[in-house]
Amino acid sequence: MSDFKPGDLSSFVIAEEAPAEGPPVRIDDTTLRDGEQTAGVVFSNHEKIRIAKLLDEVGVHQIEVGIPAMLGDEKQAISQIVELGLKPSILAWNRAVVSDIQHSIDCGVDAVAISMSTSDIHIEHKLDKSRQWVLDQIRECVAFAKEHGKYVSVNAEDASRADLEFLLRFGRAAKDEGADRLRFCDTLGILDPFDTYNVVSFLTRQGLEIEMHTHDDFGMATANALAGIKAGATYVNTTVNGLGERAGNAALEEVVMALKFLGHVELGLHTSRFRELCEYVAAASARTIPAWKSIVGTNVFAHESGIHADGVIKNPLNYEAYAPEDVGLERQIVVGKHSGSRTIYRKFQEFGIELSKRDADELLKLVRQTAVELKRALFSKELMYVYQDYIARLGDELPAAGSQAAPATPGRP
Repeated sequence: MSDFKPGDLSSFVIAEEAPAEGPPVRIDDTTLRDGEQTAGVVFSNHEKIRIAKLLDEVGVHQIEVGIPAMLGDEKQAISQIVELGLKPSILAWNRAVVSDIQHSIDCGVDAVAISMSTSDIHIEHKLDKSRQWVLDQIRECVAFAKEHGKYVSVNAEDASRADLEFLLRFGRAAKDEGADRLRFCDTLGILDPFDTYNVVSFLTRQGLEIEMHTHDDFGMATANALAGIKAGATYVNTTVNGLGERAGNAALEEVVMALKFLGHVELGLHTSRFRELCEYVAAASARTIPAWKSIVGTNVFAHESGIHADGVIKNPLNYEAYAPEDVGLERQIVVGKHSGSRTIYRKFQEFGIELSKRDADELLKLVRQTAVELKRALFSKELMYVYQDYIARLGDELPAAGSQAAPATPGRP
């Protein structure tokens, strides 16, 4: 019988496989390259530099800063980022073309990514070349980069559709020339976590150091990245907010928090800065963060349902996997159609008003009615309007002087 217990994924990354000199997994964030390749997104040089600084402050291990061969503003921004002297390794992306790599060398980066198609459909219909040409080209480019003392990540584009035997030949050819790792690219996001685990396990058993690069076309970018890590990958490509081509890439915030709280793998990142980082990238990319966005969406710690709100009030662990402060958010108890009387009571305590049970129940009816009319939750000022109307209604119902009975006064038992 398995020793696995629900909620315990401590075997997510096997500790003894972790390199002694650093974390078991390293983040290579590509927001400034693949993230900016999101259709319609352009970062100004100022924004690229600011994002690089934020990634440094958050603690990512490597930053993929762009494509020097684009020249102009792109090459200038990359050179400026290099000159900042940030703690992460600075990596630039290149086609498998020696002149591209020379542009990266000119910028002073310490690492280069060299990208080459590995699937037969790409080799035939995109490159119009042969498998042998691909192997020869990657050998030449890796050798050139290593001659100039650069760390080399070889990107196997469309690896998820490549013939596995050829993909292994490709990885070994690059490694023989000195390549430091092979980036396994699920370029079309077509893998599921089970297939990802199987293929990456095979490659790591062959002695290749693997980096995961996953896309979200079927909503599995983060899951596939984690499956690759579980299979032995030691690097993972991420983007802030999951930006990227088409449906995007594995989101930095999702991968890191899943590793930390599900896999118990601490990467040393300052996750409390995630909301700040995600807000800046969202503004720079002219993309809003959905309220329901995992990890950094404001609804992650917003509770309206009476049962959930009551549970969180009693103990946040009832309905929160981690504290909102861990990602730079705040807890919200939302008052609306689905709220319960305990939420009403606690909310008015925040206003300095102690409600009786009767008052809380009556106000809850009015709150639900108002929420249905407005088709949304209520703001604090609107709650006070409801309360004031309730008090006024009670005042109108007070009996004439000398009457034997009087209704309960709000705020008293």
